[in-house]
Amino acid sequence: MRATLLPLLTLVLALAVLADAGAESPPPSPLTFDQVFSPERPGRWPGKITWHPDGKRLSFTLPEAATEAESVALWTFDAESAATEKILSEAVIPDGKLDAYSWSPEGDRLLLLSSDRLFLYAPGEAGPRQVGKLGSREGSAHFSPDGSRLAYARNANLYVLDLGSGKEKALTKDGKPDAILNGTTDWVYWEEIWGRSAQALWWSPDGKKIAYYRFDESAVESYPLVDELTTYPAVTWQKYPKAGRANPKVEVRVVDVASGRSVRLDTGGADDYLCRVHWLATGKVAVERLNRDQTRLDLLVCDPAKGKCSVLMSEESKTWVNLGDDRRFLADGRFLWGSDRSGFRHLYLYNAEGQVIRALTAGNWSVTSLDAVDEKEGLFYFTGFSSTGNGGLHRRVFRAKLDGTAAMPLTAEQGWNSASFAKDAKLWLHTASTANTPPRRTVARADGTRLKTLPTGPEPAFDPSTLPTWDFAIIWALDGTRLPARILKPVPFDPGRRYPAIVYHYGGPGSQVVANFWEGRSRDLWHRIMAQRGFVIFSVDNPTTAVFGKKGEDLVHRGFGSHNTEGQIAGVEYLKTLPYVDKDRIGLWGWSGGGTNTLMALLTKPGVFKAGVAGAPVTDWTLYDSIWTERYLDHPDGNAEGYEASSPVTLAGNLKDHLLLVHGTADDNVHPQNSTAMAQALIEAGIPFEQAFYPKTTHAIAGKAERHFYQRMTEFFERWLKE
Repeated sequence: MRATLLPLLTLVLALAVLADAGAESPPPSPLTFDQVFSPERPGRWPGKITWHPDGKRLSFTLPEAATEAESVALWTFDAESAATEKILSEAVIPDGKLDAYSWSPEGDRLLLLSSDRLFLYAPGEAGPRQVGKLGSREGSAHFSPDGSRLAYARNANLYVLDLGSGKEKALTKDGKPDAILNGTTDWVYWEEIWGRSAQALWWSPDGKKIAYYRFDESAVESYPLVDELTTYPAVTWQKYPKAGRANPKVEVRVVDVASGRSVRLDTGGADDYLCRVHWLATGKVAVERLNRDQTRLDLLVCDPAKGKCSVLMSEESKTWVNLGDDRRFLADGRFLWGSDRSGFRHLYLYNAEGQVIRALTAGNWSVTSLDAVDEKEGLFYFTGFSSTGNGGLHRRVFRAKLDGTAAMPLTAEQGWNSASFAKDAKLWLHTASTANTPPRRTVARADGTRLKTLPTGPEPAFDPSTLPTWDFAIIWALDGTRLPARILKPVPFDPGRRYPAIVYHYGGPGSQVVANFWEGRSRDLWHRIMAQRGFVIFSVDNPTTAVFGKKGEDLVHRGFGSHNTEGQIAGVEYLKTLPYVDKDRIGLWGWSGGGTNTLMALLTKPGVFKAGVAGAPVTDWTLYDSIWTERYLDHPDGNAEGYEASSPVTLAGNLKDHLLLVHGTADDNVHPQNSTAMAQALIEAGIPFEQAFYPKTTHAIAGKAERHFYQRMTEFFERWLKE
């Protein structure tokens, strides 16, 4: 059922003061593009933060000098004393850059990744030594539990390297890029199943076996990514399963490291998704299996010697089941499990037989992460909404007992709080920020007692306290839905003027734009530039977004329609009530899903917005990947009407407003053919529009292309929205 939006009742709840600021001192110098794209942004440092295995120190990257960010080093920080020690300069790495690193289990050595080369380094040595090499597509290696060996993939095969002898052993030999993949993932698993942090191999606790993914991509069709900046264009073929088309066939196998013998786990149908793999204390392997319809998630327990699997428990939904990383398996066989079954994400405790013991959290709010479990003390730690009554603006870190009692917050109610725990859960790193204050990172004890604050690096190119500040509000639609919103007023502000407005949104299921945290990215800083150039900047989250839980997400099942854009329409009605906003000069923009929803808003409600920028949009849902699209719209063979109604290309003839269509030609996520298809539909409809294509630019637009895009968008909105 779709809610009626117009007419709308606009009512502001006073979550923040939106009244006139009154007399103010002269504003500081405006933020510049040079400052926005400077590497010394506040909140960037420290980087690559991780806990040392001793649970008492943190390591991170930080510039070697307090005044510049060119020369970066790896440092350690003692939680009790705040003693900071430089252990490695990035300059001594042969490639001159540190892409990633990890500590050995004993904490005496570091594994460094630079480009596709692996280096080993013990603090105090003259420099790192190369020990291995990955393929161009494989990006991680893993220490064995005793730290004596490394496991990694190269060119679609799985290898183990003995660090003592330097001898490398191939554990698979049938791998072939774009066909058979061992110990690495295909693109769609990397993007949609693992959220770009894919793991594809797992050491057994005793270090004798490795569980790993094996993909057969032979039946998956390919998409050509074309580089036209060479004399003859170069083509990279990407295996990419689109909605309704063939997926890769995936298996989980377990290989005995000594003998090289592999056993395939009998997980069932070849078209299922095998989403997570866990070694249990019993020596068995747990596998999370999701059917292709994504309506049933089974937890399988498998014998790694014989491959036989049985279903321990199942999660089902009439719409779809969301995946998560909120699982922990305890030594006694019990486990913690995150589920949306109540309509909001909560944690449940199960016994070893797969039966629910109790709900550990409950309410009309969501747990956003399970941060740690201290099994010995019977405690668990998690992060969640501080409340949904305030629009889900804030996050808090909590502690509770596994018996379901003694829940207590460890952080303040306001702002955005997150936690990174040491392995033994005795210490944790608390990161806190608001929309107007950069992150502050402080080490804390398990009971919440604060210890020391991490260093912050060089001074940024600008003072964050001088920037225009976000205010928050709640707006109401006629159906009673409370939609969280935020606003930046122009600086300097004249209450007697009427300003143009720019609305930024995303709007996809489970997303969140309106949140009280420091974003600090180019997008947020560009919004503040535009406020200083005389624009009101506004965002509102739709009923399908994170604060509304799974109940809100389910609104889009089998058809995105108005639910992904109704917040923007409600937002315009709210903006019209503000005496300082010109209702005839309102623009809209978004990227990726936000680009899609920008097009849908312009095409379903022509004339509401004067101009819009759609960046990297999906314009035809049959062109997007199988896992994401089918999760919400089901298989296209059974929902052709839903696909058509949700695809902007089918509505191109409705365009009445000014449009800038933007895409990168190397976008391997939302392929550029989406914008090509949209352009063709607009041409066939005889409708003029503007476009900007960025050569060799991916979905995550960066570098000179990113700066050019924001300058291009600035010019576009100033041309069409300013008087």
